[in-house]
Amino acid sequence: MNILDKIIERKIKEVEQRKRLTPASVLEKSAYFELPNISFRKFLTDPSRTGIIAEFKRKSPSRGVINDKVTVEEVVSAYDCFGASAVSVLTDIDFFGGSDEDLLHARDVIKCPILRKEFIIDEYQILEAKSMGANVILLIAAVLEPKRLKALAAFTKSLGMEVLMEVHDLEELEANHWDEIDAIGVNNRNLKTFEVSLETSYKLSEEIPDRFIKVSESGIHDAKTILQLKEYGFEGFLIGENFMKNTNPGEAFGAFTNELKELQLKQFQTKKPI
Repeated sequence: MNILDKIIERKIKEVEQRKRLTPASVLEKSAYFELPNISFRKFLTDPSRTGIIAEFKRKSPSRGVINDKVTVEEVVSAYDCFGASAVSVLTDIDFFGGSDEDLLHARDVIKCPILRKEFIIDEYQILEAKSMGANVILLIAAVLEPKRLKALAAFTKSLGMEVLMEVHDLEELEANHWDEIDAIGVNNRNLKTFEVSLETSYKLSEEIPDRFIKVSESGIHDAKTILQLKEYGFEGFLIGENFMKNTNPGEAFGAFTNELKELQLKQFQTKKPI
């Protein structure tokens, strides 16, 4: 059994336990159900922002503990301040060291959209995301049959939230061109082997229909890579470990965005007609 299979096996049991502890009717009483959604699509395409979905992640199955010394409030506040287009918060406990409280605390201190980074297999988890103040959810094609993914996406849209669908190969992409999806993320990390290659994004970029926002996920370690991905039509860039591995992730994100701005300025100047 690979790590993805183990995560989903655990997630099935976890969701059933959570349903028994907190009925959906309780989740629906959250104040966040009454608030308008903060648009993931709008923030990703805002030229004043970076296009970066900056992630708060304490640990991962492939790397173990990445950073368990910082608070979610201090990190995501810096992400928002330095121009993140969205913030991704891991809520999986067993494999990533996250929690619902992390997302709730993040919502208290930032104004940009929040992605609930989770292995979603049930509508109940989407209700949870809404009740925490998340604006967009992740649906992973590798763990959902196409019709099931479409149904979960439709349910998400019915709550006024947005959907980032994650694919790893052409087969997953071709099976999931649903109108209920807002953005398609290409995960450069194979969730079964955890090997990383940016070639995955480059190869799939031309296959993603223009109506979807293109997002590249994982394996982005420098600002130059973002400029390269932009050439392939990507507008969103999910980055977590590159910042979280630092003692001060927010400061690392700030340095990264400054470098990106400098490179973009140089690129503009070289292309400017004489």
